[in-house]
Amino acid sequence: MFPNLDAEMARRKITRAMLAERIHKTPTTLSLKLNGKAPLTLAECIEIKNEVDPECTVDYLFQTEE
Repeated sequence: MFPNLDAEMARRKITRAMLAERIHKTPTTLSLKLNGKAPLTLAECIEIKNEVDPECTVDYLFQTEE
């Protein structure tokens, strides 16, 4: 659902399980949020951005596929 986030995670060799641990969520919860099946808050987006790449913008990382 968020191709830029997936690409940046792949560049940094960060798996969803690793990211989930870093932001104190279960892998299942993170997966639901990143797949659009559960709501994702702005605070969570910022937390994810800071873990993946603080230099990227939230807008860039969470741009959806069109």
